[in-house]
Amino acid sequence: MPEFKSVRGMRDLLVEETKQLNFIIEKARETAKSYAYGEVTTPIVESNELLCAKTSDEIRNRMFTFKDLGDRTVSLRPEFTASIARLVSNVLKKSPRPIRVLSVGSVYRYDEPQRGRYREFWQSNFELIGSNKPEADAELILLTNNFLNKIGLKNHFFKVGHMGILKGVLNQEGIIEKTQTKILQLMDKKEYAKAFDLIDDNSRSVLESLVKITGKNVFDTIEKIKNQLDGYEKAKNAADNLKNILELVAESDSQLKSIDPVFSRGLEYYTGLIFEVQIPEFDISLGGGGRYDQLIELFGGLSTPAVGVAHGIDRLNIALQIQGIHADDQNIKKVFVIPVTTDLRIRALEISEKLRNSGIFVEFEVMGRKVGKALQYANKINMDYVVLVGESELKTGSVALRDLAKHEQITIKIENLAKKIRE
Repeated sequence: MPEFKSVRGMRDLLVEETKQLNFIIEKARETAKSYAYGEVTTPIVESNELLCAKTSDEIRNRMFTFKDLGDRTVSLRPEFTASIARLVSNVLKKSPRPIRVLSVGSVYRYDEPQRGRYREFWQSNFELIGSNKPEADAELILLTNNFLNKIGLKNHFFKVGHMGILKGVLNQEGIIEKTQTKILQLMDKKEYAKAFDLIDDNSRSVLESLVKITGKNVFDTIEKIKNQLDGYEKAKNAADNLKNILELVAESDSQLKSIDPVFSRGLEYYTGLIFEVQIPEFDISLGGGGRYDQLIELFGGLSTPAVGVAHGIDRLNIALQIQGIHADDQNIKKVFVIPVTTDLRIRALEISEKLRNSGIFVEFEVMGRKVGKALQYANKINMDYVVLVGESELKTGSVALRDLAKHEQITIKIENLAKKIRE
């Protein structure tokens, strides 16, 4: 028989990995509730035409695309925003604005597998649709900061930019959209020399000066950017918009580490604010997003402003591991229930269910092992307590409760058992 392995770039997530993944997802859902985002679920498989409509060539070329049995070209979703835009443009087109939605699930890209980059990976995706105000942009940064604080991540910081700065310069210089897309893709990869070769001397000198701008204070940096944009009114307005957004964020504990005027994320649909979040120990984006005011209209909906952010759950998991942070389950007491004889299985199961109904983690002995072997197993899997259901104890309505850490055992009334374990 052949030895079957998982497909390259796909992974089996074992118990501890799945626990950590679910911990992060749970915190994403908690964050969604606190910011009034309702969760929606969209298909993993979407029309290839939909997914290709406004993404980057890099992602288009890495989608899992195939023909279904109806000879339709479909793809596995490479991200969530196109699906949400489709949903808003038809199903939710009459819903009151703003629409706030969370999506959580797996997405697929045919990338070269490496640490933090897989072909199947998980995201939590937040979208705020219907507002063009800076308050909406600020909310997505604040929400991301709140979410990362909830999972316990330390020292995270934000890198921010604004697509209107670059596009304001390129549009005023009459550079066609196809060339702009190529320029932005090259700048996203920091291949500035190649990008500048595609533009004329005037706009080239402006962009070269923007590349050189640095500063520790984000508001000083914005002023430096504006000083380089004389004559480019729309680009300067974009810098002002970025300043307005960050003023709303500044009073929080969000770490706005840097403004990058030539920062360009990999998706073509961004029109305004863009941002990413990182930690010092891990040189890869843990999440990012921005404003996309033209995407919903592209899919047949009304002209609708929108802003969103996606968080890489797998990357957040790695970041937490780097920082030594694990899913917070230390307050959950784990109990192993052993019937001393097979005749006592029904009674032992009844006691197990009572403990579970009291919110206690219970594993029941299902292997038919003798007490000694069952105790060895309980120690091996790091149980906190063992409940021994024996005939002599049951005659007085009691069981034996063994504390595995303290190596102590007491006899306790069944009605007091759950309270004692929780203590």
